[in-house]
Amino acid sequence: MKWLVRIGYTLLASIVGFIFASMLHTQSVLAKLTEIDVIITVSERLNTTWHDLIGLAPTYGLIICITLLLSFSVAGLLNKKLKASKHIIYPLAGGAGFLLMLIAMQPILGVTIIAGARGTIGLLLQISAGVLAGICFAQFRRTKSS
Repeated sequence: MKWLVRIGYTLLASIVGFIFASMLHTQSVLAKLTEIDVIITVSERLNTTWHDLIGLAPTYGLIICITLLLSFSVAGLLNKKLKASKHIIYPLAGGAGFLLMLIAMQPILGVTIIAGARGTIGLLLQISAGVLAGICFAQFRRTKSS
């Protein structure tokens, strides 16, 4: 039953990672628009963020969940040998998973589907969402037995 609990923790961490990744994506795109003198009100920012959260959930949210399930599983297997702190291994796994996910989208889909990740800063922001998901996963796994 430990595996079922870990899947639940992964799902929760995926939700956190997706929310931050989606919000960071939206704000990165809006920031680029303001660079070309498009005026965006706070209300428009909030509305766009909400619509992106809803619109990206079935695709980007699912991809993030699968990515983190794989990343945390690999990290758990590696950690049986490494014996690293879960507060280090899982954030690293989350960030690396997000990086690989975004890199893999390009050749598979022919485009960087997450526009907010097209530049270096946007890519780093997306990776930070993966790191945050890893931090959450490590926190959820408070005991060594789970």
